[in-house]
Amino acid sequence: MNVRTVLISGASIAGPALAFWLQRYGFAVTLVEKSGSPRTGGYPIDIRGTALEVVRRMGILPRLRAAHIDTRRMTFLDADGVEVASLDPRALDGGVAGRDLEVRRGDLATALHAGIRDDVELLFGDSIDTLQQSEHGVDVAFRGGGRRTFDLVIGADGLHSHTRRLAFGPEEPFHHYLGYCFAGFTVPNTFGLAHEGVLWSTPGRAAALYAAGDSDELHALLTFARPQPPHSALRDPRAQRDLVAAVFAGAGWEVPGLLTAMRDADDLFFDVVSQIRMPRWSDGRVALVGDAAYAPSFLTGQGSSLALVGAYMLAASLAAHPGHAAAFAAYERDTRPFVTENQAQVGTGDAALFPATPEALERRNTMLRTLATTPATARERPAHSSLTLPVA
Repeated sequence: MNVRTVLISGASIAGPALAFWLQRYGFAVTLVEKSGSPRTGGYPIDIRGTALEVVRRMGILPRLRAAHIDTRRMTFLDADGVEVASLDPRALDGGVAGRDLEVRRGDLATALHAGIRDDVELLFGDSIDTLQQSEHGVDVAFRGGGRRTFDLVIGADGLHSHTRRLAFGPEEPFHHYLGYCFAGFTVPNTFGLAHEGVLWSTPGRAAALYAAGDSDELHALLTFARPQPPHSALRDPRAQRDLVAAVFAGAGWEVPGLLTAMRDADDLFFDVVSQIRMPRWSDGRVALVGDAAYAPSFLTGQGSSLALVGAYMLAASLAAHPGHAAAFAAYERDTRPFVTENQAQVGTGDAALFPATPEALERRNTMLRTLATTPATARERPAHSSLTLPVA
């Protein structure tokens, strides 16, 4: 195989994972990321099923096992803050104790970066400005002013991918809104929580506090149902805070204090709950991976796992086929059934945890009470392991 040059945009999960495998296959890889450095910290993410085999083959499974959070309990509260049920979260998400992983997003990102920093060209604090394809390559202009030509460009830059916009056009045709918005931020752990989460709910509104291990910091999440996405607020932090405060006005439990903390938070992240569904993941010499191509939403708990598996499959296809067109076709053919099956998980488990009507809330609470009195068993969802990886 002739060495091929590949530019990857995005250095969160899918981008570094793809860079790891491509450089192992002999590609010359450049990774560009608009942030000034690798992102640390972050909310907990899950690694399950086929994705566990990916990190094992990368050699980072022991490191991730050591970083495992081990959440042991999820407690659900009613409108008055009274406990509805308390249970092992694996009873809800299809996780398997002792096998699946839950780690801070930053711990996974750090492990991935450690595997590429000596072999991959890393361009932090920059991003793609324009792309121009030809039969010989992709001419890239960077926001920082540089210009270079690559054989291939891969977008791994998330739900609102700029690379996707450049190559495929506006996001709207691919964006499937799932009816919820959320605001996430961190607060001091003044509640004494450890290895657990607490979720307060009323119809169409939920507030959660999540303790990643025994940290002195909690992840707070305010989620609410909304028929249409609030487009005017998506790029306006003040409008986001005003919208969330209006939606949760008059709420009980600890919500008033969380609204105050949200106003002062310097790490507020607001977005809509949605999926990306595309008829194809490549156009000429440009392809997409991870959330940029097939974000499943946090309701499935499979975003990071799809990113890891998708990166592995894309790299394997590029290594197995000398032509990019055949490689991209094989990547999509072999990976799309797994993606589709896992995106469909939005209709089970976590998706039922945020009911929008009183009737749905009562059904959820009945389900939770039943699960709380049922002995825990390993109930991995078949979708999590429905793809067999090709040999690396």
